[in-house]
Amino acid sequence: MNILSLIGRTNELFSNDIDNHENELASIVSNSKFLVIGGAGSIGSATTKEIFKRNPKKLHVVDISENNMVELVRDIRSSFGYIDGDFQTFALDIGSIEYDAFWENDGDYDYVLNLSALKHVRSEKDPYTLMRMIDVNVFNTDKTLQQSINKRVKKYFCVSTDKAANPVNMMGASKRIMEMFLMRKSKNITISTARFANVAFSDGSLLHGFNKRIEKKQPIVAPNDIKRYFVIPKESGELCLMSCIFGENRDIFFPKLSENLHLITFAEIAVKYLAEIGYEPYLCKDEDEARALIETLPQEGKWPCLFTSSDTTGEKDFEEFFTDKETLDMERFENLGVIKNELNIEEDKLHLFETKINELKVAKKWNKEEIVDLFFTMIPDFGHKETGKYLDSKM
Repeated sequence: MNILSLIGRTNELFSNDIDNHENELASIVSNSKFLVIGGAGSIGSATTKEIFKRNPKKLHVVDISENNMVELVRDIRSSFGYIDGDFQTFALDIGSIEYDAFWENDGDYDYVLNLSALKHVRSEKDPYTLMRMIDVNVFNTDKTLQQSINKRVKKYFCVSTDKAANPVNMMGASKRIMEMFLMRKSKNITISTARFANVAFSDGSLLHGFNKRIEKKQPIVAPNDIKRYFVIPKESGELCLMSCIFGENRDIFFPKLSENLHLITFAEIAVKYLAEIGYEPYLCKDEDEARALIETLPQEGKWPCLFTSSDTTGEKDFEEFFTDKETLDMERFENLGVIKNELNIEEDKLHLFETKINELKVAKKWNKEEIVDLFFTMIPDFGHKETGKYLDSKM
């Protein structure tokens, strides 16, 4: 399946930037030692493969998912084979004592790339998953960052999100707060990051769900009023590696919005996707009709679809990678923009956030409203709106 054509493109976005810098990129990677945290997810595995194929001296990969790690190794062995350097994978939770022991017994890396995250907007639906999102996106990042400083790692890279620019949901806001914590540590280590478009067919995404719905013979559901930018998995790995290797301290890389990167609705992609596998979409009026018709329509070359408007909490009306308050470098790369950040530490806010979250954890009792209020304190122009509806209540 041609993912590029499904998202309305014919060419890979960063090819020229990669070609222009390939010699330097390959030289640096082949002489460096890497740790990739969260390296078996969609973006993590794409980034790991970009590093692996340039023959690093050392490449260690940590991920909480044992199954995804097995698939990553099989994928790499089947696509690229082997390298001369030290390549190992570790199924570890970076919040655990086991990970701390692993780090203390090694920690010899030039580059640490943190691609672990709770990335779903739906993770704010209950206060417990929301607290875990804060732990993973903010505090685990701060922890691994301090560990990198202690071992004198040369560079720390971390994934942010387009949703951190003028955030409207808790996931985007957690990444914006993460960026604030990164800023504090940037006094002691060089840090760069990246804000992303949606990664097409990444694990857990709606487009990945299309594959599952076909596999399980179930209707396809998609919003018809939300337009998004997409990159393919390979491009996500290239974006991470370029920011990691070439980003200066506090730089945030992002895809330039140009004619090469198209806005497209999920419903439009669903229509293209079905055509690619030989089906016409049949538009249903509700969930019941869609579930009923799945038994008969596919034999006629049609697939039941439910395309609806979005009314769930946390959906952003439009996408943006930077705000009008941020300083940009749009000249250095052809299709990569760079946000240039001066050192600006909001220590009082960071201390308040750490103290308040710790108090809630010690009490083992909190509600979503308390955390939302704290997020508003951290980000005064936070655009969060509670609709009372969440994606888990939809098919």
